[in-house]
Amino acid sequence: MFALFALSARRATASLAFSPTFDSTITSDPNAAAIEGAINNVLANYSAMFGDPITVHITFASMSGGLGQSNFSLSTVSYQDFYTALLADGKSADDAAALARLGSDGSGSTNPVTGTTSIFMKPATIRAVGLNCSSCPSSDGTISINTHITDIGSPGTSGQYSFIATVEHEVDEILGLGSTLGVVAGSNQPSPEDFFRFTSAGARSFTTSSSATAYFSINGTTDLAQFDNQNDGGDFGDWQSNPRPAGTSPQVQDAFATPGAHPALGVELGALDVIGYDLVSVPEPASYGFLGLAIGAVAWFARRRSHRQI
Repeated sequence: MFALFALSARRATASLAFSPTFDSTITSDPNAAAIEGAINNVLANYSAMFGDPITVHITFASMSGGLGQSNFSLSTVSYQDFYTALLADGKSADDAAALARLGSDGSGSTNPVTGTTSIFMKPATIRAVGLNCSSCPSSDGTISINTHITDIGSPGTSGQYSFIATVEHEVDEILGLGSTLGVVAGSNQPSPEDFFRFTSAGARSFTTSSSATAYFSINGTTDLAQFDNQNDGGDFGDWQSNPRPAGTSPQVQDAFATPGAHPALGVELGALDVIGYDLVSVPEPASYGFLGLAIGAVAWFARRRSHRQI
């Protein structure tokens, strides 16, 4: 059935591949070439950074409300199978730290967050850790972007928000970032990133209570980002950004985009690494070229999401 960034550069024996499909809402856009080109560059960047021998199939579309959203399926996976696969797939120093923390209370048949014997996983993550996903749909999900308010977008766009960072945010979610909290009502089955959700004291956290403060941590002691646990309309698996925690800058996985900001992928790469992806290189900021990653500290714009479960 269906378990910073201390990396030394190593040659990948394979690379993460993508098979994008562009919906007619994009292909019919007068600026379709620029929009499709930017998406293809984002996907090429992920392929260069991750060495997983799988192909991720994503449909891209344009929408007129919100900023970005991802639609995906979830499959029920045995926690023991996930943990065993994650253990076999571990390669980086971060993987070792994550597995050590997970193994301290989660190497049995029940998950250490809620005690269930199964968890929810997205199709791409299942394949990334080497598990069979015969019941998964042919598409890993759909990403929709409001190209009327992004800096690369439709004619007349207001250009308030980074197209690149918005696409990256949603790609991260198709690949597997995110929490079950707020996605599957009443469920006590966590998703992979939920295993790295802790209180500041290092206790595991899995609640939608707005009085709780939760952090993304690989080892349970070093807090790398604060989760959005405010019941403010943002995803519980995104980073807190309204208000932004003191001393932090805009990040790709922020729950709310900041107009005009251009954050680089950072903590998100470590998160993907520890949930099962093989991070083989981290590009220097200059190598992004126009991938000057952004989510853009003036007004806030909520990301609208929708999800589906199988």
